[in-house]
Amino acid sequence: MTVTIGRRELLAALGGALCAWPLAARAQQAAMPVVGFLAPVSQNEELLRGFRQGLKQSGFVEGENVSILYRSAENQIDRSPTLADDLARRRVAVIVAIAQSSTFAVKAATATIPIVFIAGEDPVRLGLVASLARPGGNLTGINIFAAELVAKRLQLLREMVPAAARVAVLVDPASTTITEATLRDVEPAARAMGMQIQVLHASNRQEINAAFATFLSERPDALFVSIGPLFTARRVQLATLAARHMVPMTSGNRQITETGGLMSYGANLVDAYHQVGVYVGRILKGEKPADLPVVQSSKFELVINGETAQMLGLTVPPSLLAIADEVIE
Repeated sequence: MTVTIGRRELLAALGGALCAWPLAARAQQAAMPVVGFLAPVSQNEELLRGFRQGLKQSGFVEGENVSILYRSAENQIDRSPTLADDLARRRVAVIVAIAQSSTFAVKAATATIPIVFIAGEDPVRLGLVASLARPGGNLTGINIFAAELVAKRLQLLREMVPAAARVAVLVDPASTTITEATLRDVEPAARAMGMQIQVLHASNRQEINAAFATFLSERPDALFVSIGPLFTARRVQLATLAARHMVPMTSGNRQITETGGLMSYGANLVDAYHQVGVYVGRILKGEKPADLPVVQSSKFELVINGETAQMLGLTVPPSLLAIADEVIE
């Protein structure tokens, strides 16, 4: 039996299909999981690339099967709770929290939405998780040991610049817990090495400029930059000013050294962001933060900028060359 479809019926069928297609597309888009991403400052592309690669490793590609809402407090930390509340109200599937200020804000905003954090020191001591092996609750993440490595960084700086007696320590008061931990450890470490320190505070571009302006009168022998999202974001400014004032600068972030800082010692942040992406993907697939152990960074990189050392008239000692993970020439 042959069924003949008239022109009118065919057009009606095609019209119905065309109307249904946008609805289906919208339904598929609505079903796409949304990840909230809260950080104290805007994140640079290299770190975000690490995060996206971690997501991809777990089967998620931004714009294809996962959407990401990026939020930055622009180093106005008092904005973090409002931004966190907004992400919680949107009922995103997972929230990524960079640094302690973001993590505490999202922890206060929701007890149900999974949270994956990057912390600069022991998250158990900070009260973020019950234990490293079984975090409990709705949080898990990465500990990059930013605070615990302060004394080691100062020791390596002294080895690089043996004549350094007066060291300026640059901290960001907006990053309260990191600043407190840095000063708690750097002061006794400096005393043990017979060094004097001068603490400088900066929470934005202008204050960084003002801190370096004091070098004209104070003339420190070296600069110790605390870990923190602001200083990573302002790494070009830091490297430029350090070169202008001919001051040896150390930090906990290789990105600052790659930009022109003298040396750095710390966890690889790109690897940390990659691990965050992996954990977010696993949670999107159904795993619970309570069952995902907090990852402890285990490899710490000593990176030396040989070109900067030469510009400063410094010879990298063989003892540091022997243990350096990379010497940038």
